[in-house]
Amino acid sequence: MDVQNLSVGPIIGHTSSTLVRIFGRAELIIDAGRPRKAHGVIRYRKVGSADFSDPIYFKMNPNFDLTGVIVVNGLEENSVYQYQMGWVYSDVDSADIDVKKVLDWKQIDTADFRTGVTNISAPRTLVFGSCRYVMRLFGGMWWDDRSDKVFKSILQQIDSGQQIHQLIMCGDQIYADDLNALGADNALDEYNKRYQKVLTTPHLRKLMSRVPTYMTLDDHEIEDNWPESASKRDWVTKFPSAIHAYATYQASHSPLFELRDHRISGSPTHLWYSYTDGCCDFFVCDCRTERSFKEQQREIIGPRQMEELINWLSNGNGMVKIIITSVPFYESDSSDKWHGYIAQRDYIIECIRLNKIHKVVFLSGDVHACMASQLKLADDLQITSIVSSAFFWPYPHPNRKGFILDGNIETATGHQFTVVNSSEVYPTDAFTKLSVTPEQIEVEFFSRKGQKLGAKSFKLL
Repeated sequence: MDVQNLSVGPIIGHTSSTLVRIFGRAELIIDAGRPRKAHGVIRYRKVGSADFSDPIYFKMNPNFDLTGVIVVNGLEENSVYQYQMGWVYSDVDSADIDVKKVLDWKQIDTADFRTGVTNISAPRTLVFGSCRYVMRLFGGMWWDDRSDKVFKSILQQIDSGQQIHQLIMCGDQIYADDLNALGADNALDEYNKRYQKVLTTPHLRKLMSRVPTYMTLDDHEIEDNWPESASKRDWVTKFPSAIHAYATYQASHSPLFELRDHRISGSPTHLWYSYTDGCCDFFVCDCRTERSFKEQQREIIGPRQMEELINWLSNGNGMVKIIITSVPFYESDSSDKWHGYIAQRDYIIECIRLNKIHKVVFLSGDVHACMASQLKLADDLQITSIVSSAFFWPYPHPNRKGFILDGNIETATGHQFTVVNSSEVYPTDAFTKLSVTPEQIEVEFFSRKGQKLGAKSFKLL
């Protein structure tokens, strides 16, 4: 039996020291009015081993656009594994397929990934960014491929021998609204097709098959500035479709879903999540779907997410605390960013200040420019913030004047919080590379075509 190539994927998702989640999609074929039963299949081996494992089968769920996530566990820490992943048809359930059945893998490429580490002093190298506008033209008959070049540049660094432990995508992985002008997506099939196209450009596809990839959403996964202009109808039609597609293609391979043997299980009640790797402790925020505009109670994240974020900040593990938030924490005075929710921003800053929580780093995107700076809370206490955007935006970018790069930020606490150590602003398509140790973070900005734009080093106080 021939193993077929995935139509989307493979995407290496959350990877710990002992397991990996890998996402893929089969092809849809209707037989007798129903989707034919498709199953994902994977085999793997540690580099240096002669033989692959027996195949592991898992369901490609028609309720989730014929996608599935396999959980491979029992792996060794900080080790490189090779794998092949595809799909097959079978009329029986995945658990009932004979693992001794002879499969032909000749069509399937071999990729590799590295497991994580538990040493909380281990340095990590991360690449992150946001806002990738894949332009749809001529009614969807042609898609602009320029947005894929940024991922080619990242791959070139890997191929030159540089190790990258994670790819972090901070939002606007799709532009479902097409600038509100070219036929915005509204139905589930439309959102799914958007993801199918955006996630299968050659260089991004190759990158995600090799590097653990973590995602969160921003507004364009639903519509521009969501939910500021949302109608009651949008909340019961557009929003459920967008979030179902987001859960299918972005959240399913994150740590959000619970695990059962070799598969993910259950339905999440929220979209934020946390995980650790080496010296870094991550909290990935949902800054878009929990917003509240009530007077005297404006919220960018809900009460439960805020409680979990504060508890995570205060857990005293001494690791570098990396908060991934789709919109900037203090660099913009737009009401759409954290500036529009000053009470909650103050609450987080005061938690850090009063509890003397060191090594806090914010990663964000959204504003179509790259920059880095620190927010001084006390003589020996600072927050570091790094903004990376856009992966690709074919229209004018903002200039330096639009950002807060020095002076005091607005606050209602009675204290002064001052922006210091600002980098240059790079208003161009780019990605950002971070080299993180327990003591400092090195920031390098690269253009879409791989040219180094600049760098900045911060001590983590």
